[in-house]
Amino acid sequence: MRKSLYGMKLEEMMEELGFEKKFQARIVRDNLIKGVTDFSKMTSLSKKDRERLTRDAMTTTVIEKQESESAVKLALRLSDGLIVECVRLSDGKDRYTACLSSQVGCAMGCAFCKTGTMGLKRNLEEGEIIEQFVHLEKLGEKISHIVFMGMGEPLNNFSSLMEAIQTFHDREQFDISYRKITISTSGYVPGIHKLCELELPLKLAVSLVTADDEKRSRLMRINRTYPLGELKKALISFQRRENKRITLEYCMLSSYNTGEEDAEKLRKFLSGLDALVNLIPWNPIEGMDFKTPTDEEIRAFTNELRKRNINYSIRRSKGRDISGACGQLASNIE
Repeated sequence: MRKSLYGMKLEEMMEELGFEKKFQARIVRDNLIKGVTDFSKMTSLSKKDRERLTRDAMTTTVIEKQESESAVKLALRLSDGLIVECVRLSDGKDRYTACLSSQVGCAMGCAFCKTGTMGLKRNLEEGEIIEQFVHLEKLGEKISHIVFMGMGEPLNNFSSLMEAIQTFHDREQFDISYRKITISTSGYVPGIHKLCELELPLKLAVSLVTADDEKRSRLMRINRTYPLGELKKALISFQRRENKRITLEYCMLSSYNTGEEDAEKLRKFLSGLDALVNLIPWNPIEGMDFKTPTDEEIRAFTNELRKRNINYSIRRSKGRDISGACGQLASNIE
């Protein structure tokens, strides 16, 4: 499997491309950051080098593009033939966010998520993560924020994830603030502890779904290994270290986690945490028996949350009509 030039150190790139001088590798890196991946168009290189370097600078290829009003989804073929998806989201105010994948498929097997039906194919390399961002920027808009909410459990691919984040943050490369990067986890407690040790001001989002251990274990296998009590201890540790609000993603499943008792258990879980509960009406997935709650059911649940002084927001999913919303990523392209 050919290694991506994205994320390579200059010394690695020199060896990979047969350069003798570091400035040659720097020219290539600067062009790659701008999205110029055709060596023949890197005019600062010598004509000899441009003619010599006929390989494609990227290891991923866009094979499908789907657009909706607020989202664009790309399917990328990797060098080994596997497919991964990523999404560019727009908030309607000229702010664009890249929703990136960290794995091909996912091992978590959450019952309400389409990606989990794929199983885990493999982890993505650093360069494959970065190339998703580059492909999305090539759509024509400057991207200012990154969320790792695509395919896979980011904290189960910790090394490549953090290498990619360091590259995104590097002032000489993409220069994206850590504060504009969010990692979303299903609740992988060892990964949260490792994140604490780094002491980086990254944002953390956790797919909570329910604050009832029995219900959560039925929906999310990870809760059988790291139940809510352990998850909460990890979140408190993260919060003490980073001193910033955590987002709890709450996928609303009709008649399952939207009752008065669910609101009360959520209140107890939130005690001692500074968190925003992000309510996400479940995005329909063919073959799954869950239902999206009605507006009336959502209003009733939010009334219960307000009674308990729970901070919440409601996320109206973007890209649902192109299967690019939360839980819908799972390419069936051959």
